[in-house]
Amino acid sequence: MTNPAGADAFPVLAALEPALAARLRDFVQDREAFSPNTWRQLLSVMRSCARWSQDHGREFLPMASADLRDYLTFLQAAGRASTTVRAHAALISMLHRHAGLVPPTASPLVFRTLRKINRAAVVAGERTGQAVPFCLGDLLAADRAWHGSARLRDVRNLAFLHVAYGTLLRIGELARLRVRDVDRAADGRILLHVGWTKTVVEAGGLVKALSAASTRRLEEWMAAAGLAAEPDALLFCPVHRANRATVTTAALSAPALEAIFARAWDTVGPATAAAANKGRYRGWSGHSARVGAAQDMARHGYAVARIMQEGTWKKTETLMRYLRHIEAQRGAMVDMMENGGAPPAGT
Repeated sequence: MTNPAGADAFPVLAALEPALAARLRDFVQDREAFSPNTWRQLLSVMRSCARWSQDHGREFLPMASADLRDYLTFLQAAGRASTTVRAHAALISMLHRHAGLVPPTASPLVFRTLRKINRAAVVAGERTGQAVPFCLGDLLAADRAWHGSARLRDVRNLAFLHVAYGTLLRIGELARLRVRDVDRAADGRILLHVGWTKTVVEAGGLVKALSAASTRRLEEWMAAAGLAAEPDALLFCPVHRANRATVTTAALSAPALEAIFARAWDTVGPATAAAANKGRYRGWSGHSARVGAAQDMARHGYAVARIMQEGTWKKTETLMRYLRHIEAQRGAMVDMMENGGAPPAGT
């Protein structure tokens, strides 16, 4: 294996028969078919599973269904969340498919194991993790705190929060935005051309419109940073300690973007940290604006289909995890009991 992106992930490659090794080389060569995050997750799972297989005298590729059962049970015993265990099973299945092998997940044995792990987790009180929502009220509070600041970092951070909330883009998608992606609608509002997202990979991409207020904040940042004459520069770039923007074509890292939400939490967040959720989510994080915007839309009565379109969700159940508390408050039983038993019109 000559490609460094694949060599470290296949510690047992030398022991594989030539035809299988060749298929895996082709798989690594075509890794651009997958998102960088999916590929990173796959490499991590492969290393973990290969290490476990070596330690326990099992065969990694092809993996027997009984061995996968034991590996998944090992992960559960090590304290991994049920969602993590399912992700390992799915990625091991994916690896087998692309290697031309029968996935061990096809066995009823593995199906029952995953059901058992999921049931045990639910009974034990495990809940799906969710970022603390960054809602419109939080954005307005940040606007009051940072608008007009002499610190260029505050100007950038405020513009970033406006764009993050107004577009529902993921932080990796926000990081890729360039100055040339900025366009104008007839009324002067900014339009952002997004080449692709996690779920939308099409030649035309998609276009996101900003509100008038968010347009002003992004204009203020671009003017202060001197970005107008740099079409290839990233829209959100580093700010030097000398209060100058560092115009660059290298995207800010995920931790750097997460730090913007952390600074907003320290500035305008609640006085006390949120209750820990699976050991995380004590404050705003990279997914918070996306979650908060979706919840705000639901509170204002927008249909699930429209929210899914705004957030480029492909699966309804993914969005509904973010809206479960809001939808519960609109339940039919609550409505019946608080409205004297009279059903709403049309039901």
